[in-house]
Amino acid sequence: MAKDVQLGAVRTWYDDTGDGEPVLLLHGGFVDSRSFEPAVAGLAEHFRVYRMDRRGHGRTPDVAGPISYDLMAEDTIAFLDKVVGGAAHLVGYSDGAVVALLVALRRPDLVRKLVSISGNFRHDGLLPGVLDGFAHEEPMRRLAARYGEVSPDGEEHFRVVAEKLLSMARAEPTLTVEELARITSRTLVIAADDDAMSLEHTIALYRAIPDSELAIIPGTSHLLVVEKPAEVYRVVGTFLNTDATRTWQPIRRA
Repeated sequence: MAKDVQLGAVRTWYDDTGDGEPVLLLHGGFVDSRSFEPAVAGLAEHFRVYRMDRRGHGRTPDVAGPISYDLMAEDTIAFLDKVVGGAAHLVGYSDGAVVALLVALRRPDLVRKLVSISGNFRHDGLLPGVLDGFAHEEPMRRLAARYGEVSPDGEEHFRVVAEKLLSMARAEPTLTVEELARITSRTLVIAADDDAMSLEHTIALYRAIPDSELAIIPGTSHLLVVEKPAEVYRVVGTFLNTDATRTWQPIRRA
């Protein structure tokens, strides 16, 4: 059921469906929670699934000033406190994965399990030239049209939001492996084998979080949730639905 809630200065759109432990889906940048539609039905068989459109995305309006990961993390914490009413499993894709990491660090009491899909913890983890693609007219036109389908700010405002997001991505996030080591939630790190961040950066994220697991989806890019959604969400669902099991020949987990 679609609703909205006031989170500070931001009137935030969200929906929820299903029953069970809460799962909050955190979408990527330049898109919105519609990108999670392939995930919702399967997850809702076992969980109460929440989706929220963050500030300046989808059906949630932009507000004056910059967009930052810090602000989006604070919005997410407010959503968990005010709407969910406590801890949830966090599933974040791309920018949403960064937000999930920040929430886990600031409010570990609000995070059950954490799934990071194609997320980076430092801005320099992105491969050279990745952000340059947003300078091309055709992809920006498609993103703007998609934005305009639902945004209360109208399609013409997309360029404003896009510039805010690009400015953010050039300078953030700035987490360290020492900070990541403080994450206590059981975590699944998922990435494509041809992702926007280096494989070494993804492995560094996996190694830094003490209770973490790693999945690389073969034959995919940063758009893995579009290219192979069934495979991605099968891995996510299995992780959320099961407890950690001791492997037969542990090395890292020994």
